Amino acid sequence: MSHKPRTGLAVAGLSLGTALNPLNSSMIAVALVVLRTDFGLDVATVTWVITSFYLSSAAGQPLMGKLADRFGPRRMFMLGMGLVAVTCALAPFSPNFALLCVARAVMALGTATAYPSAVVMVGAIVREASAGQRSKAESSRPLGYIQMANTSAAAVGPVIGGLLVGFVGWEALFLINVPLALAALLIVRQAAPADAARERGSFLALVRDSDIPGILGFVGSLLLVMMALLDVAPGYRWWLLGAGTVIAALFVWRELGFSPPFLDLRLLGRNRPLMLVYVGFAVFNSVYYFVFFGLPQLLQESAGYNPGVVGLLMLPLAAASVLATPWAVRAMGKFGVRRVLIAGVVLLAVAAALMGLLTGSLAIPLVLALTALMGVPFGAVSIASNQGMFVSTRPEERGIAAGIFQTCRYVGAITATVLIGVFAAGGVDQASWGLMVVAMLVLSVVAFGVTLLWRERQG
Repeated sequence: MSHKPRTGLAVAGLSLGTALNPLNSSMIAVALVVLRTDFGLDVATVTWVITSFYLSSAAGQPLMGKLADRFGPRRMFMLGMGLVAVTCALAPFSPNFALLCVARAVMALGTATAYPSAVVMVGAIVREASAGQRSKAESSRPLGYIQMANTSAAAVGPVIGGLLVGFVGWEALFLINVPLALAALLIVRQAAPADAARERGSFLALVRDSDIPGILGFVGSLLLVMMALLDVAPGYRWWLLGAGTVIAALFVWRELGFSPPFLDLRLLGRNRPLMLVYVGFAVFNSVYYFVFFGLPQLLQESAGYNPGVVGLLMLPLAAASVLATPWAVRAMGKFGVRRVLIAGVVLLAVAAALMGLLTGSLAIPLVLALTALMGVPFGAVSIASNQGMFVSTRPEERGIAAGIFQTCRYVGAITATVLIGVFAAGGVDQASWGLMVVAMLVLSVVAFGVTLLWRERQG
């Protein structure tokens, strides 16, 4: 009997689990104003509900990729989904904003297991379905579905988030994850191939090989630098920035001399195409998340639209992104990854420039047109960057490479949230939005330059 139904079900479960991280990263965008009101927060403080998620995700993705390689991707995937379900069932009862941020961080760690585990699991799924007759065409299809889920979920997040916040409240942003995570867990448990025999060792060996100092150095340096940029401790900004820089230097020194490292910096050093993909993807996301996180606040604060309306206004972005993704896949087959990346980044710069029109008007037709336009480069560049990462990496390195790739997404998103806090400390209005548009244009130029330098890895 054919294994196709089982294979399709397994890929569906992996795609659902993979979607939870980008979905939760974007749903929260339309809840920031509501959270500020409910907990009595300023703009800079409320961004920590985003920052905590991305810090945990940024550290968790490479680590979970490594653990999936060592202990089995199916096992790690199910463990992560269980953690998401439990955390999201409890999070709505958080008595204060600090605990809510902790819940977001734990939820992020659980969702961070999905993408690297899925990438590792695809090989086993294809082997089972094709009875050992693997081909590039066969393996690219499930990867394409998983990548599309990862891309599309971030795009539809503001729409779903707006509806949930508008009709239920911010608590629904957590509760919706409970059935989704449980469904992903049960589907993968039922349909995905069992893990092959993996290395087993003592708990002390696990702790030693997990590079805990490296993880703490990575998170600590990011945290201190962001605290400095947000000026959360007035009078200590330069001390925080200096401490973050020193810890970052120690992190690099540690990773270059430790085996196995948390982040394989030597992998990046010897693979220039992969490094350029990472840098370009991080810069691209810093532009995109200006819109993702800044525009909903602008529409709520300056135009007075409620969260439900804002979610609907972001709908063209989601629709255009989803439609652009399969088009980009076909275009890559015809024109190559590099040309699609270049075209996507150019369109990104055009869309960013036109966002300046919102400093003069927030009319609904204009907002709908601009969000639709921004969705096209998001779908195209995201899927092309994913493919660029795969063709720039050897098969045996794709697990950890996928984890670092996702970390670049979070670095870009963190950069955007920090800069939003800097430009709009008193609230997101049309004047501060103008400053954000200038920043988006500068970053778009950087992304374009990096993309021009990229070439597909040979051999």
